[in-house]
Amino acid sequence: MQKTIEKSFNSTPPKTGMPYYWKVILVFTLGWVFMYADRTILNPVMPILAREFGINNAQLGLINSVFFLAYAILQIPSGTLGDRLGRKNVLVPGYILFGISTAFTGIVNSFFLLLIARIVTGIGEGTYYGPQYALSSEAIPERVRTVGTAVINSGQAIGISLGYITASTLTLENGWSWRIPFYIMAFPTVITALLIWFVIKEKPRKLNVEARGTEANKGDVRKTSMFSLFRNRNLALTFVMVFCSLYGFFAILTWLPQYLQTERGYQGSDVGFISSLVPWASIPGALFFGYLSDRFGRRKPLVYVLVPIAALSIYLVVYTQSAAAMMFALIVYGLTGKLALDPVLVAFVADNAPKEAYSTAFGLYNFIGMSSSILAPYITGYLVDQTGSMRSGFFLAMILLFVGLAAMIFTHEKPRTKTA
Repeated sequence: MQKTIEKSFNSTPPKTGMPYYWKVILVFTLGWVFMYADRTILNPVMPILAREFGINNAQLGLINSVFFLAYAILQIPSGTLGDRLGRKNVLVPGYILFGISTAFTGIVNSFFLLLIARIVTGIGEGTYYGPQYALSSEAIPERVRTVGTAVINSGQAIGISLGYITASTLTLENGWSWRIPFYIMAFPTVITALLIWFVIKEKPRKLNVEARGTEANKGDVRKTSMFSLFRNRNLALTFVMVFCSLYGFFAILTWLPQYLQTERGYQGSDVGFISSLVPWASIPGALFFGYLSDRFGRRKPLVYVLVPIAALSIYLVVYTQSAAAMMFALIVYGLTGKLALDPVLVAFVADNAPKEAYSTAFGLYNFIGMSSSILAPYITGYLVDQTGSMRSGFFLAMILLFVGLAAMIFTHEKPRTKTA
């Protein structure tokens, strides 16, 4: 019976098309599309929100910070519950809640209710990361794990661009209400949740234990805890790296559209187009570096290349006076920044975490990373209010990337045997 389930889970049905793991990749890519579209449709219209609700830059940053606070808090419990109750049983209801609360965001008529709507949306989205990467890491063969993760992460890039362009075109260019993009995104989000439920197959929890063989291994499953993951030096230092990487990413994600409007003088759909240079560039970057990671079986050398280049590109974005140089820097950051680095780090976590605790490990990884996203929008907004410019906020993001790079130096990468 066990062999039958494993064969169903891993094999390609004869003459019926793509392998199952590619279906996993495509469905979870779509899941990230709407997750990130929801996060970015708000950012181009932040000046409109400031006028409508009478709020300052720090309060604008708070809108995203409370979202990410709720999102981050859900990471560990959703990962743990996913390991215990089933990943789909946690992921899909949360995704449906996310879709419903996206529609509610467009209805609110006060700053307080807007904060509540974003908190509920963060709770819904918070069930996705750990269970999703646990399911995909089980399904995707190790030989193509980083590339597969990079393809899934490309949904983040597509979603960022979709959110930026939708909001800037409909609201800034055509004068529609800032609420309309939220209504537009809500329906396909719920449809995506149902697609995940019907397409994704999940190994029964009992099968995961049996696959490891003995009663002793069953005991190991029970003893694997969140705290034991911190005792793994490689995991703990990777958590530092992801915190620093995501801080810079969310500082840029949140404030780049307003920076382009207030400090560079761009208007209308130009804001969405230029902001989208980062996610567009990240797709080939993530696929290329993911391929190199799988091809050579190493993660750390790519970290040493990607992080310094990403840090210097952030510096160039705000300190160059040339529009062409700024756009070039945004493209370079897209090629080497968070969206390109994340598949490498996810694969590094998968290499070092016990498989029976994948959801917990990925939930913890994302909790720590997303903790920076709670701080980045508000701190950057506060620095803007204090200095009158976004340069200081972006400079801090650059410094933190070098802190993360220093942490990764002390990790130890085990030699990996190549699989056919």
